[in-house]
Amino acid sequence: MTEQRAHADGSAGDVDYGAIGGGYSSYRRADPRIAAAILDALGDAETILNVGAGAGSYEPTDRIVTAVEPSASMRAQRPAGRPAIDAVAAALPFDDNSFDASMATFSVHQWPDAAAGLRELRRVTRGPVVIMSADPARVPLFWLNDYVPEILGTEAKRYPALHSIAGAFAGGEIRPVPIPFDCTDGFNEAYFGRPELLLDPGARKANSAWSFRGPEVDARFALDLAADLESGAWDEKYGELRTLPEWDGSLRLVIGRR
Repeated sequence: MTEQRAHADGSAGDVDYGAIGGGYSSYRRADPRIAAAILDALGDAETILNVGAGAGSYEPTDRIVTAVEPSASMRAQRPAGRPAIDAVAAALPFDDNSFDASMATFSVHQWPDAAAGLRELRRVTRGPVVIMSADPARVPLFWLNDYVPEILGTEAKRYPALHSIAGAFAGGEIRPVPIPFDCTDGFNEAYFGRPELLLDPGARKANSAWSFRGPEVDARFALDLAADLESGAWDEKYGELRTLPEWDGSLRLVIGRR
């Protein structure tokens, strides 16, 4: 679920996946309910292109998938027999109309030129283009913003407006994707009702936004959240989230057609 071009030092654009990607697949495991929403959007497509494919989360296992991933660290974490091509969205090495459908999950905000990447997806795809992203307007609504507004502020600025993604296609559709309480894909909002899990440094490291701020921000967050959990302050303000089977956060699917 990354995309940017990997440099010789192992970094990928402004996100160093050589440094943060080592344990990525342990925390960012595809959630079956989110996967079902993606499969529904892909329809009956048999050949699928996955751009910014990362470690392979959300790739259908019963279809013919071609993966593109420029980060060597992320390619190394892919399952055996499911290699990825070293390329970027803005210059896909495929002919026009090569695939029945294409997909990108948590990837578009990593593209240096999102408009060019979307044009390329449209060019090489006969059917739907399915993009999982976040609504930047909803990112700051998450309780994490109370603790590290600099993290979510950075995150919100990185995500393209959903209408700009949908507008790249003739018939762009935006669908909300509810986040399950026990979501297995450890993006920040996956812990909406399980704040204790974000005290794990590995859980934070598996979210690239944390890498944009220094270790002092990370340490401050861990101390503040731990104190609020111990005192009951977090539960007093947000405890109702522990009772929700799912939550409508910022997660959205954009489905585009030519």
